[in-house]
Amino acid sequence: MAYLLQQLLSKSAKKYPGKEAVWGRGRSITYRELDERSNQLAHLLRKQGVSKGDRVGLFFPKCVESVISMLAVLKAGGVYVPVDPQAPADRVGYIIGNCGIRVLITDHEMRQLLSPKTLAIVDCCVSTDQAENGHSSMIPWSQLAEFPADHAPNVPSIETDLAYILYTSGSTGKPKGVMVTHRNALTFVEWCAEEFQVHSQDRLSNHAPLHFDLSVFDVYNALEAGATVYLITEELSLFPTSLAAFIQEKEITIWYSVPSALTLLLLHARLTPEKLGSIRTILFAGEVLPMKYLRQLAEIAPKADLYNLYGPTETNVCTYYKVERERLAGMEKLPIGIACANTEAFAVTDDGRIAGVGESGELHVRGPAVTYGYWADVEKTRKMVVPNHFQENFEEKMYRTGDLVTLNEDGNFYFQGRRDSMIKSRGYRIELGEIESALLSHPGVKEAAVLAIPDEVVGNRIRAVVSLNVPDSLKPLDLQQHCSAKVPKYMLPELIELCEELPKTSTGKIDRDRLKEAAAALPMA
Repeated sequence: MAYLLQQLLSKSAKKYPGKEAVWGRGRSITYRELDERSNQLAHLLRKQGVSKGDRVGLFFPKCVESVISMLAVLKAGGVYVPVDPQAPADRVGYIIGNCGIRVLITDHEMRQLLSPKTLAIVDCCVSTDQAENGHSSMIPWSQLAEFPADHAPNVPSIETDLAYILYTSGSTGKPKGVMVTHRNALTFVEWCAEEFQVHSQDRLSNHAPLHFDLSVFDVYNALEAGATVYLITEELSLFPTSLAAFIQEKEITIWYSVPSALTLLLLHARLTPEKLGSIRTILFAGEVLPMKYLRQLAEIAPKADLYNLYGPTETNVCTYYKVERERLAGMEKLPIGIACANTEAFAVTDDGRIAGVGESGELHVRGPAVTYGYWADVEKTRKMVVPNHFQENFEEKMYRTGDLVTLNEDGNFYFQGRRDSMIKSRGYRIELGEIESALLSHPGVKEAAVLAIPDEVVGNRIRAVVSLNVPDSLKPLDLQQHCSAKVPKYMLPELIELCEELPKTSTGKIDRDRLKEAAAALPMA
């Protein structure tokens, strides 16, 4: 049994050296090549000063080199930090500064997007470009050939060391870095390997971006089993018909994505059982899949096992539900299921009790999959990763998910809603406060409220209501452009409504319920 993530590769490279490990953008790499290239890059990183626990940023579009880089950072004893290549420069700069990235793996085009202030933080950049790019501060990928390929650097590491940091939306207007250890990730990977029986002949899709926790399953379960992972680029995922053809052509056997990706395939890809004939397991997580689409999926993929997986980045997946096809016709709501192996999940009522059957409470999670907390944010960590007061005999931590759930008589949990303003849209976890912060940073904005309007296709659509310091001084398009420099595309409000004053409650707070009712009655365009 592995206790470090990179050992999954070492095992499979010995067992399946010539087998295809990763495919992406028309290129592939075998297990032997993946092991050797990541060894070489690990040596290069050590030469550039990467020590145990140092953070290394990955900032380039998803490709074969992405997986090489992830594993190389781990082999060098570092902590990799995948950064959304489509994120605004301000957000990228914040992440690089917040976790102290000193070495950045990027490419020529992405480097051009970084400000001089951001680049000043970074000691060196390693280029994924195959050719020289003219930057004296960029170390070309071709230099890997100068380093040993047959062994990794000798860096003592243990399972409780950090493996990677994933940045998610934060309530203060700044993203927060979720710290994940080798043990955290392997607890999930080992459960998946057993539950879904991933084997070497499987062909796994990787639909999620690598800065999104869904990708952990795709990459590391493929490595664990000696299977092949197919990286799906954003360009491909935009076109459902092309994506369906890709699934059929590559004979994908295990699919994992957010429900909205499946919904778009169902609505626009003219799916048939033949197009999904190779798939034996379909996993979805990140948001609610409407029952009508789940029923369609069950009909079009009659031989596939369907699973609803639930869990925040802080726990990866902590509960799951295997869809019972015979119950689908009569089901009104899909459960989030039962706790994964080696994980305990329970609801806590407002008065501090463990909720019984039929009672609503906030879901808490304990076990080796639970994060240490948030990078450089002690206050947020203290609030969310709390002492387990149900355990009186020794100190233990548990994670407060902020999600309200109910335990049913059948033993399954059912999701009821969020305790705070965090929502899910297109599988992304979004803090509405971060979007409000972006709007309010414009000098012409007086007040702003961001609302989530439930939508069957994408989970939630985002609207904003804004009052200005000077009426008619700005147009909605001006605010859209302003926000685009502050938050990623998936967080941009689809509609911004301008008004003279935002309605208030009797306590002087913005009346969000009233705004939401009014916004829900309006068309999106």
